[in-house]
Amino acid sequence: MPKRQDINKILIIGSGPIVIGQACEFDYSGTQACKALRSLGYQIVLVNSNPATIMTDPEMADFTYIEPLNVYALTEIIKKERPDALLPNLGGQTALNLSFQLAQKGVLEQYHVEVIGVNLQAIEKGEDRTAFKNTMAGLGIEMPRSKAVNTVKEAETIAEELGFPVVIRPAYTLGGTGGGLVYNIEELRLVAARGIAASMVNQILVEESVLGWEELELEVVRDAKNQMITVCFIENIDAIGIHTGDSFCAAPMLTISPELQKRLQEYSYRIVENIGVIGGTNVQFAHDPNTGRVVVIEINPRTSRSSALASKATGFPIALISALLAGGLTLDEIPYWREGSLEKYTPWGDYVVIKFSKWAFEKFDGLEDKLGTQMQAVGEVMSIGKNYKEAFQKAIRSLESGRYGLGFAKDFNSKTFDELMAMLKFPSSERQYIMYEALRKGATTEQLYQKTYIKPWFIEQMKELVDLEEEILAYKGANLPDELLIRAKKDGFADKYLAKLLGASERDIREHRLALGLEEAWAPVPVSGADAAYFYSTYNAPNEVVVKNQKKIMVLGGGPNRIGQGIEFDYCCVHAAFAIRDAGYESIMVNCNPETVSTDYDTSDRLYFEPLTV
Repeated sequence: MPKRQDINKILIIGSGPIVIGQACEFDYSGTQACKALRSLGYQIVLVNSNPATIMTDPEMADFTYIEPLNVYALTEIIKKERPDALLPNLGGQTALNLSFQLAQKGVLEQYHVEVIGVNLQAIEKGEDRTAFKNTMAGLGIEMPRSKAVNTVKEAETIAEELGFPVVIRPAYTLGGTGGGLVYNIEELRLVAARGIAASMVNQILVEESVLGWEELELEVVRDAKNQMITVCFIENIDAIGIHTGDSFCAAPMLTISPELQKRLQEYSYRIVENIGVIGGTNVQFAHDPNTGRVVVIEINPRTSRSSALASKATGFPIALISALLAGGLTLDEIPYWREGSLEKYTPWGDYVVIKFSKWAFEKFDGLEDKLGTQMQAVGEVMSIGKNYKEAFQKAIRSLESGRYGLGFAKDFNSKTFDELMAMLKFPSSERQYIMYEALRKGATTEQLYQKTYIKPWFIEQMKELVDLEEEILAYKGANLPDELLIRAKKDGFADKYLAKLLGASERDIREHRLALGLEEAWAPVPVSGADAAYFYSTYNAPNEVVVKNQKKIMVLGGGPNRIGQGIEFDYCCVHAAFAIRDAGYESIMVNCNPETVSTDYDTSDRLYFEPLTV
């Protein structure tokens, strides 16, 4: 079906200031929405309060308002601009909640504003804990045993019925704000009161704990013809108990059987069809590997942090496609480089993507480095490699923490086996580095699994890195055999880290490598719905990049968000790329942050998804 002719002006609400749980991924999705809808000929009214965003640039929308994101301001803008439609699901939880409030107060009905992309009942079904539970029951899809309550006293009663530990999940919040995993009545009272206060409707879900189960996510896109595709299957390497925003994860799923993936897909399609979202939806599941039981944890009927990751991991621009679908197009009308049109899309790629979070515990005195169901990461990085170990090691280098490998972080190497195992009692931002040294000290896969619930396959992969590193250390002060250097490079070891292990200079390692003809190759990630690609380095494939013979300028991106360096630097990088292109040069962007506009496929002439290292 062609674009809708019954609407002309569309209102898009941004996500406001950067907070933990809601960052520059919504500038990325909002910017893509503006591009997509304007390409269809619609006028765009944009409202946001964050000036350090690409979406608030005057050329992005037809009418831009830098205003507080509250019901009063939005009502006045609607009264003045008289938009025909509101697209609520590309500005994060803030836009979703505001859209719901505008509808509840009768503002949308009064000014004849149609909600597109997601209906209001879908927002309620996805965000209201009781409505979501009832919806899942109607679909025959299991959830953890739970009950939604509005008081601490009710929460105590339900927790006693379920048995501790239990999870507290506030309704209509982002990043797990106000929630948490509680082990006793004292913790319950504290977290329940906090969660009720954080919820827009003063509601929390008291839920059976599935601590230690596998956490699995699907990014699904649906159109008005009820055609559905799965853009990405994401496997959280950290088990249930750590918020997905903090969790270390991989795409595609590396240890999940095709049968289970198909089952998750079937559940997701039933959910998305019932909820009625046009565009992207994130569906999160928990799977007990011992019994095979699968429960749905929650859905996000909007673009999210996971949507940005899935987009960059697959080359499928979820926000852009979602906006086109909201404007009336269907998947079979959008071209796809592999199969002709997007309704035939299936996840594809001969590479592995890793997402690793960045925290800032060191910035705050007295803040305990302990991860749980409330998100604490301030940023994240994405890395791409031909195998898990290559991508994993690139992710560590991308964090800009001064670490170029997993070993010898802080004083972990000097700790005893017992000290290291004690440090693994609770998940922390340092857990992967502690596990690495524990393996070096003789920890078994089973011992680490019992401490962390990280699946044995991932621990075995880490053990192979430790064993290879120990082989390399045997040559400290001597020449590394060619065969060992080749193995190290194929497993993602950096020249700088190898130099540290061997007591050599980085130049010596690089010269040795080049003498063997061992140079990094560059492989593409093709973009769905566009004739474009971006690139990543690997030592496990031939080079596929053809260099253009024209003047070019490279822009170095800002890397992961952190305290003191956020979206404002991405804004600068994007405008630098635009200016370079306008001046007639080829613009080249290097960055590793999947949340950003700078890592959008069409911001620069060429994008390299790489760590920002020499």
